Amino acid sequence: MSKLLIVDDEESICWGLSQLGESLGHQVRMASSAEQALNFAEEERPDVVVMDVRLPGMDGLTAMQGLYDRIGPVPVIVITAYGDLQTAVEAVRKGAFDYIVKPFDLNQMERVLEKAIDESQRDELTPGEPKQVEGLVGSTPEMQNVFKSIALVAGSEASVLLSGESGTGKELAAQAIHRFSDRAAGPFVAVNIASLSEGLAESELFGHVQGAFTSAESARVGFLEQADQGTLFLDEVADIPLAIQVKLLRALEEGEVLPVGSNQRVKTSFRVIAATHRNLESLIKQGKFRHDLYFRLCTFQIDIPPLRKRVADIRVLAEFFLERFVDRQTGMQHRLTAETVAELERRPWYGNVRELRNAIEHAALRARGGTILPEDLPTAVSQSFLGMDEAPAGSEAEISVLLKEWAEAQLTDPEQAANIYEQLLALIEPPVMEVALEKFHGQCAPAARCLGLHRTTLSKKLKQYGIENS
Repeated sequence: MSKLLIVDDEESICWGLSQLGESLGHQVRMASSAEQALNFAEEERPDVVVMDVRLPGMDGLTAMQGLYDRIGPVPVIVITAYGDLQTAVEAVRKGAFDYIVKPFDLNQMERVLEKAIDESQRDELTPGEPKQVEGLVGSTPEMQNVFKSIALVAGSEASVLLSGESGTGKELAAQAIHRFSDRAAGPFVAVNIASLSEGLAESELFGHVQGAFTSAESARVGFLEQADQGTLFLDEVADIPLAIQVKLLRALEEGEVLPVGSNQRVKTSFRVIAATHRNLESLIKQGKFRHDLYFRLCTFQIDIPPLRKRVADIRVLAEFFLERFVDRQTGMQHRLTAETVAELERRPWYGNVRELRNAIEHAALRARGGTILPEDLPTAVSQSFLGMDEAPAGSEAEISVLLKEWAEAQLTDPEQAANIYEQLLALIEPPVMEVALEKFHGQCAPAARCLGLHRTTLSKKLKQYGIENS
């Protein structure tokens, strides 16, 4: 039996968590303030503490240090209704075992409690002072997961892969990881691989010595060496030429860079963060990206959600951007009408946060009297405006891309190309039929009508694919 200390000024939260703790066979004590919790902890040392951030008097994050000073290392689970990146990072940097946003699921809390109890004898995390990071804004669960992931990985040396559609804020996330890391005093070197010509990419990344090639009139320090003691951010990492991927992998593994035209390696130490909007696993299957480089870059992966999957953040983001677009002549601060907010939340935002920022700036320039109306917004970007490989996950466009990639792979083999259509049917028909059967509880007749097939045809195909139905 472990001893739990619940610290929250909301009686309902304390009661619910105490019931959970007692149901798991633990002894529970409750406190309504940080000061009371510190006194309780000195009287009887808890094994795990669950602490709210916002408390009357001393706040929870300040109280964490008081706990460590009085009773030494103890797992602290931080809970808050005001989740932002700053709070998440500060909690983790000050030694929080985990960070949970209200309202939370009791099953989630149970899992975290069990892990905290198992780890209650582990060493305390080293506290540190966080820094302010602008740009990453959001209160939705999707963004809270991003904040939590950044907070957890920032203090380590692990390589991070940031995945997500263009415009979601992957570089901002990379900057946040750098600024909250032990390498924050070092450089943050951002490299957009897609902007490098294939002929000069090697020289840009690794540098070159004087005379290495015709136009190399002087030596150049490459991006990998420039990032020494800091962070190297490789944006659009999927575009690294295959021939250079081998050299990059070796540099990452050995911490040494070989400039073009030189036979002398240069030591360099940096943390690498990569980002992509493309499916690297698909590129690996096509032989366009090395699997060993993928595993070297992807020690820890963070998926940045598209804006349309966190609609509740749109207004917050729009107001955040508006604060930066004050009218230079009048000093007037613009405001959004309810109708404008509704229009912003209705749009799909295929260009994500970048598109929203541009739309707000456009509207602020057009608006008169400081009030932004729906007609002040620019025309929404259509999905067709995007490249096919940037289509939203799970969309028809993305499925089309995957099918094209599959077809290209099949057609490289003359033997497989002969029956590619039959292979396609065998690939796509079974899952569709299984979903239809599941929807109609295994009844073949309504499933056949839904699929636009005769019942006999569906029955034959189910037998062909070995799919059971009732």
